[in-house]
Amino acid sequence: MNRLRSFAVLLSAAALASCSYEKNAIQDIVAPAPEASVRFFNFGILAPNVNFYTGTTKLTAVNVGTCTTLPPAVPSDACMNAGSESALGVGFGGVGSGGLYSGLEPGAHTFSGRISAVTDKDLPISNLTATLENGKKYSFYQSGPYNSTAKTVDAFIVEDPVPLQDWTVAHVRFVHAISNAAPMTLYARHQTTGVETAIGGATAYKSAGTFTNLPGGLYDLSTRYAGATTNTLVRTAVPFLGGTAYSITARGDLTAANTTACPATSRTCLDNTTHR
Repeated sequence: MNRLRSFAVLLSAAALASCSYEKNAIQDIVAPAPEASVRFFNFGILAPNVNFYTGTTKLTAVNVGTCTTLPPAVPSDACMNAGSESALGVGFGGVGSGGLYSGLEPGAHTFSGRISAVTDKDLPISNLTATLENGKKYSFYQSGPYNSTAKTVDAFIVEDPVPLQDWTVAHVRFVHAISNAAPMTLYARHQTTGVETAIGGATAYKSAGTFTNLPGGLYDLSTRYAGATTNTLVRTAVPFLGGTAYSITARGDLTAANTTACPATSRTCLDNTTHR
């Protein structure tokens, strides 16, 4: 046991020595990794582009700077600067960090989306307090119409209880992020077999349904209100692969024209994002 501890100390010392030339690069490789994680969506209608935060800690941003190499005496992978932050942030219909999760310590967090542009820079337009549990994953959504006078937009968070990977099926669930739509059920129709499957049950705004197993294949998706025979939203030819988990999220403004794609406008659509 002592030999193992000594080895861990040596590893830590080596890591500190190798990173000392790079500003803010030191990491504690002995401490346990964060055990909760969150990813962030900007589905707020006409909302400005944002960076996402927990408290005052920025979790998503885009770096557009370049690396300036230090003199030869310093290792070649070091940089004099870390570049500059893009004012673009996460736009409407986008997901922060390329869809990757941000690791966080379990416990209470105050999340916010803050304007990334120069005008009103870092002004929070959404705020939500949530308690993250150990070992769980979550998705945070800005949603609903953006109030340009108050400079606010709605937000909610849902747990992502992704099933264990099974290569024989795809795992699919429905998330409802349209503020002016009643509870809906998502249906997936296999293009080859014609079999239509309800993905969970009726799901209300600001909530997510359960994951449903589907055979891999190409599907036509639709949502319907309880008791209705006509579709509210439609998206065709969506591929679902075995061993992959998907969240199909209804977003946009129900009073705008529907579309089968997902443009960067207020039109409604069914967004498709993978979990793995």
